[in-house]
Amino acid sequence: MLLDHPSLRRLFLLGALATRGVTLGVRGLALDARGRVCLVRHTYIAGWHLPGGGVERGESAEEAMVREFHEEAEIRPEAPLRLLGLYRNAGAAPRDHVALFLAPAFTLLRPKAPDREIAECGFFPLDAPPEGTTRGTLARLEEHRKNFPPASHW
Repeated sequence: MLLDHPSLRRLFLLGALATRGVTLGVRGLALDARGRVCLVRHTYIAGWHLPGGGVERGESAEEAMVREFHEEAEIRPEAPLRLLGLYRNAGAAPRDHVALFLAPAFTLLRPKAPDREIAECGFFPLDAPPEGTTRGTLARLEEHRKNFPPASHW
């Protein structure tokens, strides 16, 4: 994949900043009937993450999350997504922000097969995510489990 090398990812982010100034991404929280959360492991970055990605030109944040749920996890929301928080994500880029959505109801279309972007996708207990789950993802799961208000930083 083109963005496999860290310096290429950094160059991509710098290009995005030069053309957009502020970048906006989305992440989604989808809990199955057993209360397990959907997490994905990408091919190009370490760790387990909530499904998500960048908001494309002409797309709302919610539309981007619906698209990312489908692309990364084969999830189709069955109700409007609920915005849980907006976070500054300085770890990705100085002016990056992430909108976190909850899918209150969804259909799992089929198990997600590995592809060029997603190495693995699965559902895990909220209180026992897999080893390697990222710090930001763990913080969001904790906020949800304990009904904490969203932090300001991812």
